[in-house]
Amino acid sequence: MPDTRMAAYAAMIKEALDKIFPTVTFTNAEIDALRAEVGATALRWTMGTDADSFGRREMLSAMGYSIANGGKRIRPILTLEFCRLCGGDPQAALPFALAVEMVHTYSLIHDDLPCMDDDDLRRGKPSNHVVFGEANALLAGDALLTLAFETALSSDRDPAVKAEAALLLARAAGYEGMIAGQVMDLRNEGRSATLEEVAATDRRKTGALICAACEIGCVAGGGSSAQRAAARDYAQALGLAFQIVDDILDVTGDAATLGKPIGSDAANQKSTYVSLLGLARSRAMVDDLTLQAEDALKIFGSESEFLVALARRLAARTN
Repeated sequence: MPDTRMAAYAAMIKEALDKIFPTVTFTNAEIDALRAEVGATALRWTMGTDADSFGRREMLSAMGYSIANGGKRIRPILTLEFCRLCGGDPQAALPFALAVEMVHTYSLIHDDLPCMDDDDLRRGKPSNHVVFGEANALLAGDALLTLAFETALSSDRDPAVKAEAALLLARAAGYEGMIAGQVMDLRNEGRSATLEEVAATDRRKTGALICAACEIGCVAGGGSSAQRAAARDYAQALGLAFQIVDDILDVTGDAATLGKPIGSDAANQKSTYVSLLGLARSRAMVDDLTLQAEDALKIFGSESEFLVALARRLAARTN
């Protein structure tokens, strides 16, 4: 059941994204050609050649490149599943799930920029700025962020539901959430941060959006205050475990499996759970947090099987 539902959710998300972003497969040769262009701007899709559409075509190219390289789609899947758990139709939560994924993708584009983490590889492909140039990568992230709210707010859901979902997403993505976490993460480079500082960073940089994804699903499904609280508890434990596994894989993984460079935390002299606690204690924390995530789901009874399996899968992941 968990694998079947995961595949169904992934298919829903892909179909909806394909309606927004034309489906294009970038071959290695096409990527090399893009990088060789003067100014490394963008692939010219056959979406009209008039001057008025030029900016739109440029941005859809850059936005679509990163959206198509989509990874696990964990955050939008959480939105859909929590909607179902609260008695709603996951299809009704789809615009909100897409919005969450757009915000996540924008954050990855910006994270990879030279002024941030300066990573040239993302999910096994050149980072957005490597292909399209820094300026267009920056603008593609901006465009995805604004499109996220357009997508959420232009759905046919009840206005009050749309407003609450958009507010949760804005708070998670903004200066008190993900942005604050990125600022704190940059500050932690080249210095010895405490465990409390690292945890506070990760609650915002990684955990805030995961928490919003879960609670937005509850909002879409008409969930109770108790169900929303349970979703937040699950998300907080899941998000922290997810980040610790990232830290572990940055030491023990390999670039081919991860699809991104390894050893970047050490290279940037960044304090992590592994550098502060060691591998064994970090692994034990992941196991404890996974149990906490499972425990938070008791309110949903046997219907929580999918989310329990997801937490265990993410704890054991190798990429």
